[in-house]
Amino acid sequence: MKPFKLYVITGEQFHPGRDMLQVMEEAIQGGADIIQLRDKSGSKREILAKAYALRDLTRRYGVTFIVNDHIDIALAVDADGIHLGQDDLPLADARRIMGAGKIIGISTHAIEEARAAEREGADYIGVGPVFETKSKVDVVAPVTTNYVRQVAAEIRIPYVAIGGIKLHNVDQVLEAGATRICAISEIVGAADVRGTCEKYLERIDRAAAIARSV
Repeated sequence: MKPFKLYVITGEQFHPGRDMLQVMEEAIQGGADIIQLRDKSGSKREILAKAYALRDLTRRYGVTFIVNDHIDIALAVDADGIHLGQDDLPLADARRIMGAGKIIGISTHAIEEARAAEREGADYIGVGPVFETKSKVDVVAPVTTNYVRQVAAEIRIPYVAIGGIKLHNVDQVLEAGATRICAISEIVGAADVRGTCEKYLERIDRAAAIARSV
């Protein structure tokens, strides 16, 4: 998969009255290089329509497009990949359905899950939730930056820190070793979506420069 630094997930509940496509375009313009469609409440037809629209948008900007959970929708719109949780379809079965050329990401909450995902051929993993988050109703307890440190020390596939990461605490996550950040409410709920993305990227780039100089 292409290198990435800022991963943004749709969270329509955080921007009521604003068009999802417009918000995600602003995120891309601000530097988001992966967009994920996550919709836990819509009908299949509603999610499919959103997926087609986001597929067109991400193609136009050359940005990676991931669908959460719905393999059938990911395949229907020719998304770049799928993101799965620990209770979703096993990775091997998802790979057989998606094909070798598609991206498969896996949410992980403990180092054993990260090791298993790497061993089984995941293209990247989510590491979190680092902090408390209101973006998911079935979220597990925060894994803290300690888990980020474990993954940074051991896991070699790309990993992205996620969960409650705001501009006021992102530096803690980066200091723990993260080089890729995922944010939802802080970005899509912002008055200035593009500017907020740019601020995250400034923090990520600054941390990377410090790490190189050490």
